[in-house]
Amino acid sequence: MAFYRSAGTIPPKRHTQFRDPDGALYFEELMGEEGFSSDSSLLYHRHLPSAVVDARPWELPDQSLTPNDPLLPRHFRLHALGSGGADAVRHRRLLLGNPDVRLSYVAATEPSPYYRNAVGDECLYVESATARVETVFGPLEVGEGDYVVMPRATTHRWVPTGEKPVRIYAIEASSHITPPRRYLSKFGQLLEHSPYCERDLRLTGDPVVEDGTDVEVYMKHRGRGPSGLAGTIHVSPHHPFDVVGWDGCLYPYVLNIADFEPLTGRVHQPPPAHQVFEGHNVVVCNFVPRKVDYHPLAIPVPYYHSNVDSDEVMFYCGGDYEARKGSGIGQGSISLHPGGHAHGPQPGAYERSIGKEFFDELAVMVDTFRPLDLGEAAIASEDDAYPWTWAGGRRVPGEAHQDEVR
Repeated sequence: MAFYRSAGTIPPKRHTQFRDPDGALYFEELMGEEGFSSDSSLLYHRHLPSAVVDARPWELPDQSLTPNDPLLPRHFRLHALGSGGADAVRHRRLLLGNPDVRLSYVAATEPSPYYRNAVGDECLYVESATARVETVFGPLEVGEGDYVVMPRATTHRWVPTGEKPVRIYAIEASSHITPPRRYLSKFGQLLEHSPYCERDLRLTGDPVVEDGTDVEVYMKHRGRGPSGLAGTIHVSPHHPFDVVGWDGCLYPYVLNIADFEPLTGRVHQPPPAHQVFEGHNVVVCNFVPRKVDYHPLAIPVPYYHSNVDSDEVMFYCGGDYEARKGSGIGQGSISLHPGGHAHGPQPGAYERSIGKEFFDELAVMVDTFRPLDLGEAAIASEDDAYPWTWAGGRRVPGEAHQDEVR
């Protein structure tokens, strides 16, 4: 998104000499996407940003995936995963994944190590509590309802700032995450029909220069193992937060879900009306409190639908989701509705919704265009009764239980 800004101290001309008060040169780093052909920023370091004095492997949290076989809709209760002694980087638990995206969850109580994801951008939704996200660009104060969009390879760390665990739903792409292209002008400005604009984005403060030696930076990157991922810990001779200034169009930012303006109509609007971000083969939507359909014969809850091209993942993070009342879905639930399975409202919800004028619901939806497999956290938190809720909880007599099949 070509939204230029500058912070700290920078020289009047790029790629020219820039010296500190003692006459020593600062070191210019171009952080750019798509091989110098897309958005970028220039950062000015006190020390060499490429200096490393040691490196060792980092064993990532369990990245194993199990196929959704037999193909079933599924429900996971994330709050059953527990919390305590966890940080937002090393203790993420993998829920669902495919080559394009990995969905994880963590309830963090401790500061994380310094970290960069060299695989793709991250979009992290803060379900509850508060934290300070310290980045090489400057700090961000975040809290409930915030989406934190972190560009690939940005060095940062998460520091909880309250008494309660910071509950984070992490969307880790293998690509870049941006506003939908249809919301942007050909030059990158958010257009009038976009449900949010540049004024709604919260940006970092000025960079904070820190001193230190032999600082560890955890890095997730592409690897050759079954998951295609690997981890390395680099030891930097100087603190990675040594940037005195930067400018450009690539940087972390925050959008609060309350600043997303819902689009409504006389009849039910499809999920693209709720889209907030996109990546390669993945879209992110949110469902927020809103007036609902106002045709005199409208049925406000969604019609039944088959996602023939995508898997649909819904994270229920607030309010009261009308369509699935009675299914066991609640705060902190995730539902997986795989491509090929028709899904929709809970029995009775169709009729109950008629005449409703407002829905007080909050949910983050991720749609993928390749099938999602199950991570260890999904298996650990699954509600085995969910697939049968449209049939009143009935299962075919003698049919093998899904756990037995798995």
